[in-house]
Amino acid sequence: MSISLLDALKRSAAVPSMPQVATRFLEIMQKPDFDYKELISVLSTDPGTASEILRLTNSSLFGVVRQITSLDQAMAMLGVRRLRSIVLGRYAVETMNACKSRVIDTSYYWRRSVATAVLASRFAEIATPRQRDEAFIAGLLADVGVMVLDAAMPDRYRPLAEQYRPLGKDQITVAEKTLLGVTHAEVSAAVLEHWQLPELVCDAVCHHADEPTINKAPTLATVVGAADAIGKYLSENPKDMERVVEVCRREAARVGLGAQGLVELLGDIENQIEELASMLRVDIIPSKVYDLIARAITEHLVPA
Repeated sequence: MSISLLDALKRSAAVPSMPQVATRFLEIMQKPDFDYKELISVLSTDPGTASEILRLTNSSLFGVVRQITSLDQAMAMLGVRRLRSIVLGRYAVETMNACKSRVIDTSYYWRRSVATAVLASRFAEIATPRQRDEAFIAGLLADVGVMVLDAAMPDRYRPLAEQYRPLGKDQITVAEKTLLGVTHAEVSAAVLEHWQLPELVCDAVCHHADEPTINKAPTLATVVGAADAIGKYLSENPKDMERVVEVCRREAARVGLGAQGLVELLGDIENQIEELASMLRVDIIPSKVYDLIARAITEHLVPA
């Protein structure tokens, strides 16, 4: 890893800073004996944030069975780790949308990130249940390095940034390593470390793009990597369905999910992906197109 480049990126304006509310929230959580009331107090200083948190909390994504009407209830019902995921998700979208790109399809970027977050959360239920919330936030933020590298060195990085689009290359990390000495996954991890996210999340993001044959990757990294690989196809209109089937089978197996299990999951997550995108106010692929993609993958995975 090119430490000098990562350090330079951290010092540059290309790495956006989280808003004060989110920064303070994360700082408090770093304390081993933090006060839950202090977290609530910080979030309450921004009425818009409090409102958004409650809106996200009441979505089907978090399995709440009754209406949550206060931050105290949200904390009690969801726990601090899940509340952290909601806070970070809300502010990460706001922060990264400030990064303007001339070549990256930002609509594609967000629908892929949202699909990856939901898939990672569901895969974690199978592979590492206690890390579901970490999987969710790692999946949502796994590719922020693409945006940062594009902002930091638009001319040099452009040939690779142009691949982050529908029907672009499946993986660009080898080319990134050759060109820059770092991958977007490593840069993403550096950004999340700068934002004071847990080491577990940073490590998972750093290794999520490792080759599937590398067995040393942390379990959470495997979950996020599998979600990202499949999420890419759920975010475009893939042409080579044989390739899609091959990748889906391989990645599902990595997290302990069989073909039939993946088919059932694909039929179950569409509403969650659409709901999360709506909650975060990002554009996603129209539901009819998504349905066509999911159906095509399903038909090829389990022929009639």
